[in-house]
Amino acid sequence: MMMFPDVKEDYEELHEMLIDRSQLLSESFAYIGSAEPESLHAGLFVEFKNEEVTGPGVLREWFFLVCQDIFNPQNALFVSCPNDRRRFYPNPASKVDPMHLDYFTFAGRVIALALMHKVQVGIVFDRIFFQQLAGTLPSLEDIRDADSCKQILEMDPDFIDSDALGLTFVREVEGLGSRKTVELCAGGRNIVVTSKNREEYVKLLIKHQFVISITEQVKHFAKGFGDILSNSVLQTFFFRSLELEDLDWMLQGSESAIKM
Repeated sequence: MMMFPDVKEDYEELHEMLIDRSQLLSESFAYIGSAEPESLHAGLFVEFKNEEVTGPGVLREWFFLVCQDIFNPQNALFVSCPNDRRRFYPNPASKVDPMHLDYFTFAGRVIALALMHKVQVGIVFDRIFFQQLAGTLPSLEDIRDADSCKQILEMDPDFIDSDALGLTFVREVEGLGSRKTVELCAGGRNIVVTSKNREEYVKLLIKHQFVISITEQVKHFAKGFGDILSNSVLQTFFFRSLELEDLDWMLQGSESAIKM
């Protein structure tokens, strides 16, 4: 089954972009984000302003540079995993940019276009992000590189029951320069975490931190990715058909060749 359209060889059929290096992210967003999906299916042709060089090498450079910008934590769209800085997942606080959801759609299109052109962009996804794109909820095992909250499950029961940690069923959330407390369940402020309910606490914490907090970001990224596929309904199937390591090889490179 062909997931991606075939890149056309006819220059006139390609989606042309003339990019100013000093405005690379914003201009790329304007070209890709506002384009009709069908106009991108033939492939891309990229030129940098005031530069004469064109061709596949320029396209590969553009893909690499724009992905570095998209996934740069300073741009607030994605954050790197604390335990593996190579991997990224959507930033729950991305709404600091009013256009953040449009940028996630754009990001999904760029990654899909890179795969369509078979260009490795030097970026890999965290497992929790990959799982959500595949339509499955992350488990405790899936967050091993993203968070250390599971440590509470390994603590001595007596220590937990002593309330030394002072935990209740709430989560502190930062955003727009302020902090707020969110209950993980009804009445969570008044439910103390104990050795008997800590598994439920961790389960709810994972759901809030890695699912609910980035639901819209993942949805828009998936929409953008699906825009580039031969059939947008194949988006979930594409990710379900792969292991995370397969996608790593496609996006970052490996000695093994992965065929799409």
